[in-house]
Amino acid sequence: MRLFRLLLLKRILVIGLLSVASGKEEHLSFRAVPVAATAIHSGVPWYDQHHQAVSARGAGLIQEGNRFYLFGEFKRDHGNAFVGFSCYSSADLATWIFESIALPVQPEGPLGPDRVGERPKVMKNPRTGEFVMFMHTDNAAYKDQAVGYATSPSITGPYTFHGPLLFAGQPVKKWDMGVFQDDDGSGYLITHSGNLYALSDDYKSVARQLVKDMTPHCEAPAIFKREGLYYWLGSGLTAWERNDNHYFTAISLAGPWQDRGLFAPQGTLTWNSQTTFVLPVTGSETTTYLFLGDRWAHPRQNSAATYVWQPLQFDADGRLSLPEFHQSWNLDTRTGRWAPVSLRGKLLNIPPAEGWTPHTDAAGVTDLRSKVKGATLTLPFTGTQVAIHGVARSDGGFGEIQIKDHTGKVVLTSIVETYCLYPEASLKFLSPRLPPGDYTLTVTVLGERFFWQAKRAAYGSSDDFVSVQKILLVD
Repeated sequence: MRLFRLLLLKRILVIGLLSVASGKEEHLSFRAVPVAATAIHSGVPWYDQHHQAVSARGAGLIQEGNRFYLFGEFKRDHGNAFVGFSCYSSADLATWIFESIALPVQPEGPLGPDRVGERPKVMKNPRTGEFVMFMHTDNAAYKDQAVGYATSPSITGPYTFHGPLLFAGQPVKKWDMGVFQDDDGSGYLITHSGNLYALSDDYKSVARQLVKDMTPHCEAPAIFKREGLYYWLGSGLTAWERNDNHYFTAISLAGPWQDRGLFAPQGTLTWNSQTTFVLPVTGSETTTYLFLGDRWAHPRQNSAATYVWQPLQFDADGRLSLPEFHQSWNLDTRTGRWAPVSLRGKLLNIPPAEGWTPHTDAAGVTDLRSKVKGATLTLPFTGTQVAIHGVARSDGGFGEIQIKDHTGKVVLTSIVETYCLYPEASLKFLSPRLPPGDYTLTVTVLGERFFWQAKRAAYGSSDDFVSVQKILLVD
């Protein structure tokens, strides 16, 4: 495995954006400049029309007409309490418009204050025309789990919460969940540990259970169908840590389901992500099956957690794979075809900085690193967009990125994460496009790391290092 990871590092050049540390109520101080997005960038944040970071964790994606609608958990850093489910729309899956908080915190009940709401998924009921949202509801201790549902006549909401989804008069007491809509409009609920339920005609209750406890170790489930074969994806049980996700196939939803193993190379941890949804994007020429994954960054789930969206690939026998990681790629929603793209620009000289030292790892990858809290690296630049490459490792932590204009006014503040169980060279920050001008970029070590607490033990990074490998002035 060690040899594989060394080879893997030489093979991976992950180019990614970094999440902006902002919530819905915060706004960038510079004037918004329209940017024509040309690619889906994985492992990085996306910005809406207000240059706010798209916040939609545990997401689901639905196409209605010629637009795509993304629903997810609107997060805040340093806390997991439910603050609402967000809705964004896009015509090209690369340029996102914030539409609404489709379902806000309720005055009381399962989605009331200090409760947990996760993994929202929306389907349009073909019989009633209503949009039905499903979600995991829970208390802060994750001891009151249930699947809830809400409805709206409009896809963007607001959605009316109706409480738990009932099966034989009782709530479905599960947590990680997803949904699937078959070709005939039938709706299905999927949950952790391999459970599959057929919904009623109006999607507002469970009619029957088709599959029970198909696999004991499966979270974040997703099902899709291709050429008459059903695919069931899920992750292992490692809490916020990424792992090698696996999949099953069947010719009938009722099974039997065949374990097909991993769909990304072993040791890549599904390219550092966890399955959340798969959407077929059908065009005039072909269909691309779009894998949606989360790259969690606990406890900074708003400012540093990002998304991994990849084009799934299939062989002649229907075997599923993500053999390579495409950091930036284009999906033509008209034709259904996809192609990788590259981020281009001019390399800038990185000046010496106190507290930052050169480092070369076992794979021969060199970067500047620091774990000194408050240590800064400062670089002036002239242009409209800047990017920072770094190396994520098992001892990586969080750093703050700040950009000031020529007057010294702060125009952007973001957080970068440089943690991964194996060395991963990637783009760690890409600013939105700024008005042309002179700017100063500063990277500051926060002295924080990716971690979570469970059963009296701490998990995650072993240290607080922040890495800078190169800085690019983007064309």
